[in-house]
Amino acid sequence: ITPTSMTIIFLGITIGTIMTMSSSNWLMAWIGLELNMLAILPIISKPKTTRASEATTKYFLTQAIASAMMLLSSTMNAWQTGNWNILELKNKFSTTIMALSLMMKMGAAPIHFWLPEVLQGTTLQTALLITTWQKIAPVTLMYMISNNIQPTILVSAGILSMIIGGLGGINQTQLRKMMAYSSINNLGWTITIMAFFPNMALMNIFTYIIMTTPIFLMMTNMSTKTLQNLSTTWTTSMTMTLSITLLMLSTSGLPPFTGFMPKMLILNELISQKLTTLATLAI
Repeated sequence: ITPTSMTIIFLGITIGTIMTMSSSNWLMAWIGLELNMLAILPIISKPKTTRASEATTKYFLTQAIASAMMLLSSTMNAWQTGNWNILELKNKFSTTIMALSLMMKMGAAPIHFWLPEVLQGTTLQTALLITTWQKIAPVTLMYMISNNIQPTILVSAGILSMIIGGLGGINQTQLRKMMAYSSINNLGWTITIMAFFPNMALMNIFTYIIMTTPIFLMMTNMSTKTLQNLSTTWTTSMTMTLSITLLMLSTSGLPPFTGFMPKMLILNELISQKLTTLATLAI
């Protein structure tokens, strides 16, 4: 890919996300997401391998289905209410379909199956892009319609994401798949609290992005893709290995680290909302 092509592709990714975040109309938000999706496809398929082609196809199909669901939802809502405003999503059926389509775009359970496979089939830099930047637009849209979504749907999907994210990462030796399950788990926390305190959900996702970015950058620097590689890197770069270990512990939400702060605040909010059983499940 030539520098000019890369510039156009990255402009597409950036403009697509910004367009979705700043629009008040469903059609403009949809166009922004489509632009974003079409721009990232050449980046995923850049390594000329069968795995990369497979990852590109999986990413394209899931995102296209999610976009179609999003368009169906907003069209049905416009048919009922007579307007395309994002904040005016009043129809319950439309709201449910929209929530599911946004979860599919983010890679939250139960529609998460594409995420570990896509990350495994692409490079570390692209994996970083998918787990961080690509989540911003759908999370923003979910934040905007959070008042209209039934809390039961968000909480059910959130708890399921936490469980799948936690259990899925246990048996992995591939770091990219581990990071994918970490992403699913973190989205679970974000979606659960989105129903009660949307601002805290934003804080949680941005804390996650800030912690995930250096992990991927250090993995790229050291060319580590498996746990076995990571266990041998301490001989060449002890500081970086220690940093990755501490960042991973932080991402998992271990008490003294930064990653514990949003989780503690979320648990506190769930308990204050008289959702003690839910908070226990989350732990």
